[in-house]
Amino acid sequence: MSLSRASCCGAAGRVPGVRSSKGEALVLAKYPGRCGACGGDIHPGDELESSGSGRNRAWVHAACAGAPALIPVPDDAAAPAAKPARAKRPRPPAMEAPEGAVEVYTDGACSGTPGPGGWAWAVSRERFAAGSDPSTTNQRMEITAALEAVKALDGPLVVVSDSAYVVNCFRDGWWRNWRTRGWVTSTKSPVANRDLWEPLVDLVEQRGDVVFRWVKGHSGDPMNDLVDELAVAAKIAQS
Repeated sequence: MSLSRASCCGAAGRVPGVRSSKGEALVLAKYPGRCGACGGDIHPGDELESSGSGRNRAWVHAACAGAPALIPVPDDAAAPAAKPARAKRPRPPAMEAPEGAVEVYTDGACSGTPGPGGWAWAVSRERFAAGSDPSTTNQRMEITAALEAVKALDGPLVVVSDSAYVVNCFRDGWWRNWRTRGWVTSTKSPVANRDLWEPLVDLVEQRGDVVFRWVKGHSGDPMNDLVDELAVAAKIAQS
């Protein structure tokens, strides 16, 4: 059977007082994996919901709940003759960089959920910023890094992040649906981290010169490695 990484990411526990679209406590990822809906990375501590059941079960970001899931299917499973295969939803094209845009790399790090975390952005090894939070999550640090970069840097920007959670919000237009629905997901659950998403969305919309691009983490990209080091250092500096 072919399984997506999301189906085996595991869970460290449930978030007290926070309910999923099924009325259950949200699950926290214990291991890295891949989201069964958006295909983006799952980090330890991310808030998840399950999609499907039994051998077809997969984990998805809480923010992706309600999106069509890329649920694992056994290699030897035959498609039902009465139901034609559903075409995959096309992925929106990459966002086009504005003329003269500067690339700013962002990253977040966290130990535990919640736990001490750090964020960082960098345009070069000489121009960067970093900060920390004593009790946070990896997702919040990823959003904070992007927010702080957009707040600090004028002119056209390409925000480069290894967080599909951050990039897909803008490339796939999640924020438009969230705002239209009053900051709830398609399954009527409150949008997680709204206190960070809302100011970032407002700022990006007002400026009109900021786009987002995904980069694979820990793949040898020097700037991605730099912001990872800065975020981890900011996290460790608190202890």
